[in-house]
Amino acid sequence: MPIDVETKDCTSLSDAELAEMGDICTDGPARYDIGLLSKQAEVWVLVSIARNNGVLQGFSFCTLERIGGTPAVVIGMASIKRTAKRQEVLKAIMADQFRRSVMAFPDEDVLVGTRFLGPSGFDAFKVFIKLEDVVPRPGHKATGEERAWGRRLAKRFGVDGDYLDREFIARGDGGPGCALDHDSLKPETLDADIVAFFDDVDAERGDSLVACGWAMAEDLAKKAKPAG
Repeated sequence: MPIDVETKDCTSLSDAELAEMGDICTDGPARYDIGLLSKQAEVWVLVSIARNNGVLQGFSFCTLERIGGTPAVVIGMASIKRTAKRQEVLKAIMADQFRRSVMAFPDEDVLVGTRFLGPSGFDAFKVFIKLEDVVPRPGHKATGEERAWGRRLAKRFGVDGDYLDREFIARGDGGPGCALDHDSLKPETLDADIVAFFDDVDAERGDSLVACGWAMAEDLAKKAKPAG
């Protein structure tokens, strides 16, 4: 069966849904519990919930907003259940968020920003639409403006207090890093240079990598046009 995604206001999340979300997080390294999930529901505006045959497969807290006038999809805490369909689940969630960005920001390029716990997270930047000008990326020295975007996002995520802007790393304080938690189906195919970005990221400490890229208006128009 296809993956069904519902995106709704965080204020409408039920205790039962939060418990489901906590259950799928036990399979991954993120250590997100119901208490933390409840706090995220207060911080973020929207939540995308993916189900297969009624069973929760993944979720993503997010918001559509303008940062300094720039349209952005900002993805907060997210987790994809470790099943054989996890790439499909991630694709469905990203597709839904991109379609909403088209409605919110028609005919505009959109910045997509999030945090990753490991290199598999970068799958989100190519699984539905391949983002342009991703930072950090292999073989590229980030410009001052790109580092500034990292700092803006770190501030948006509330992790700017101990943020290394040249490495795009947000240091943790021992608690879980509220990032996009995903494991690629084929980790052996991950770019070794992307894997190296995480050499100094200690997920157990709550570290994360701040990353962003651009969904171009023409790609959004072709692939993420809302139905109807």
